[in-house]
Amino acid sequence: MEKHEEIPILVTGHYLLRGLTENDAEDLFPMLSNQETMKFITPHPAKNVTEICEEIRDSLSKYHQKKEIPWIIIDKETNRFIGMFRFHKLNLWHKKAEMGVVISKENQGRGVMTEILPVLLQYGFSEMHLNRIVGDIFSGNKGSKKLLEKNGFRKEGTLRQTDFDGEKYHDTIVYSLLKHEFHTLHQLD
Repeated sequence: MEKHEEIPILVTGHYLLRGLTENDAEDLFPMLSNQETMKFITPHPAKNVTEICEEIRDSLSKYHQKKEIPWIIIDKETNRFIGMFRFHKLNLWHKKAEMGVVISKENQGRGVMTEILPVLLQYGFSEMHLNRIVGDIFSGNKGSKKLLEKNGFRKEGTLRQTDFDGEKYHDTIVYSLLKHEFHTLHQLD
């Protein structure tokens, strides 16, 4: 990570991942303000573009502190924003990070993460030299559970009633993938 001043661009067959910028706030507002899109992430979606600008500035500050890498996911065919991905809670000493993902409602269930997750994991383990990548999800998020398990993540446990959405508490399931497991799964050195 230290060799990159700019957030690296990652490319898959259908998608381009590029670094988040402050100019993205308006385009991200429809997605980040949508209650249904954000239901497994936060009970309080963004209320305005200014709030998103503040979140972007915070995210970019964390990038420069080497605590996060935020990407925008763009559909190469339509050139539209369809989501965001970030490695956050990044700790380069312990060589670990957590994943954070938001996919727009209309693009959920269309295989976006199925296509891009292997590329992101490859980048995390090979380029960033991470040893551990974590995905923690609300227990009701069946799509993410299936995606993580399909990509070799192991369930470590359930954290009971860790998040409150304003009406009820949600359990969080913690999954992790280690570098040697990823390399074994993909037969890499």
